[in-house]
Amino acid sequence: MKWAKRIFLFMIVNVLVVLTISMVTSFLGVRPYLSAQGLDYNSLMIFCLIWGFAGALISLGLSRIMAKMMMGVRIIDPSTNDPQLRWLVQSIHRMSQQVGITTMPEVGVYDSPEVNAFATGPTKNRALVAVSTGLLNRLSQGQVEGVLGHEVAHIANGDMVTMTLIQGVVNAFVMFFARVIGFVLSQNAREENRHWVQFMTTFVVEILLSILGMFVVAYFSRMREYRADAGGADLAGRGKMIDALQGLRRTIELVDTEAQPAVATLKISGKAGGLMALLSTHPPLEERIRRLQSA
Repeated sequence: MKWAKRIFLFMIVNVLVVLTISMVTSFLGVRPYLSAQGLDYNSLMIFCLIWGFAGALISLGLSRIMAKMMMGVRIIDPSTNDPQLRWLVQSIHRMSQQVGITTMPEVGVYDSPEVNAFATGPTKNRALVAVSTGLLNRLSQGQVEGVLGHEVAHIANGDMVTMTLIQGVVNAFVMFFARVIGFVLSQNAREENRHWVQFMTTFVVEILLSILGMFVVAYFSRMREYRADAGGADLAGRGKMIDALQGLRRTIELVDTEAQPAVATLKISGKAGGLMALLSTHPPLEERIRRLQSA
């Protein structure tokens, strides 16, 4: 039920796209927001909104393709003879119909010992739900059903689109302030060096602000996780959703995160506190369980 890897890949690709577009246009002198009179803030904001959202939208559009390529997801034929995989597809389709999704999500599985699952896709009707073999092998059917409910809730809530819009706003502000700072600082340089000072300053500041922007995106991601937990409880049953989270916690406690760094990367150890907690796309499992139990 952890789509942290998807969010992480989404943010990294998005930042790379924005930086590439930004630096190429700046290097080539494509700066419609600059004139002989100085910086045109209105034009700059429009410029940043367009290119800021471009990076996020490109990442969203490629999300299913990226998942299949990078994680080796194999799409399951709904008519498969494998009873476990057929149950998996039927469960996801049944839950999708419950929440009013008209085009059933693609359902896939990928080979990994990690207890993991994710949902992705540009729209509710062009979605993909993928689970790891580790999740199927290490959790009970009831727990897996809770996981599936959580992922279908992500699709129903439009979380990938929501996160794209948030990322687009963050991108726009990062590009805007990086260029303002770059322009201001370049005015103190010699005229023959001004372009390069502005280019390098903008580049460095944009990277730093992009890192700060990840804290904002991670915060909203954590809030969406709580909502998906509640949606999963409605679809699969509160008991199964809680049992799924408890099963995840028990499984993670048995994993040596030093031996399996991928688990640490997913930020699902449930340990709160510190700087990494603010960059985590998922809240601590204990807090998620507590919220469901007290709801």
